[in-house]
Amino acid sequence: MADLQMTTRRASDDDQRTLAEPDLSVRIGALTLRNPVMPASGCFAIEYREALDLNRLGALVIKSVSPATRAGNPTPRVAETPAGMLNSIGIPSKGLDAYLRDVLPPYTQFDTPVVVSVSADTAESFAEACERLSLPEVAAIEANISCPNLEADGMAFAMLPETTYKAVSAIRRRTKHPLWVKLTPNAGQIAQIARAAEDAGADAIVMGNTVLGMAIDVHTRRPKLGNVMGGLSGPAIKPLAVRLVHQCHRAVRIPIIGCGGIETAEDAVEFMLAGATAVQVGTASFRDPAAMGHIVDGLTAYCAQHQIDKLAALTGAVALDAQLTDRWLRFAQQSG
Repeated sequence: MADLQMTTRRASDDDQRTLAEPDLSVRIGALTLRNPVMPASGCFAIEYREALDLNRLGALVIKSVSPATRAGNPTPRVAETPAGMLNSIGIPSKGLDAYLRDVLPPYTQFDTPVVVSVSADTAESFAEACERLSLPEVAAIEANISCPNLEADGMAFAMLPETTYKAVSAIRRRTKHPLWVKLTPNAGQIAQIARAAEDAGADAIVMGNTVLGMAIDVHTRRPKLGNVMGGLSGPAIKPLAVRLVHQCHRAVRIPIIGCGGIETAEDAVEFMLAGATAVQVGTASFRDPAAMGHIVDGLTAYCAQHQIDKLAALTGAVALDAQLTDRWLRFAQQSG
């Protein structure tokens, strides 16, 4: 009888472990997020609360703000592609004052860390804006240095290590807030650029953004975008984004937030295995406003299926031949 009771107790304990929720939390610098899922800047609005419980997400990344008003690019601004979309929005903004007054406050009602995204055209403008946004209700600042730099003839800050370092160090001198630096996949020296951001004081790297592309209407012979070229996003760029995340992970010690073509929990896991600590979801939310919630549910199911207690253990856990990988990464770096 005692043996039967002991066996029953052990079975009950095993059932409890099976039923226990896996730990989806991740750490990005000083911040602990309940899970690694968050929106990509510009792909999310407060209205998404109608389709998704925003308290279920790891963080809320708000659309980018520029210090001054910005009209954005000419229309049309969006064009569909076979595996994603091209956009040339141009980051329209009503300026920092309107952002602080009208855009930021509604997001602070949720029990989810708020991350503000900043876009500027000079290093000093970046620094000034980030200083003003260093508020108690803001958990972190994302500096989108993928935007054009007027001090370098319009070339994005993140295209070179030197301009990356200049922008990030200028921001770091003006704020002690957690600083995430968003890089561009259009740069060649991605490992050196990521290290420059880390050396300048970044707390995390967001890798990355859209890939420059173009589409032409074969009937009118005109570009499909009013600005001629735009950023390609969606599943088409996922393999490229995974490779860039892995390169950055091997180059720096700070956390990587992966972005580019994530639609499912399996996509998110793939980015984490490549080296991401967290992920941002963009284009998928346009098709399904509840996509991020489905990804969170899918991560829970994945952990249960694979008997993973702590999701964060997946970061950088890809099984690979280190020598072969080093050879390919050197090739990627040389190819740009």
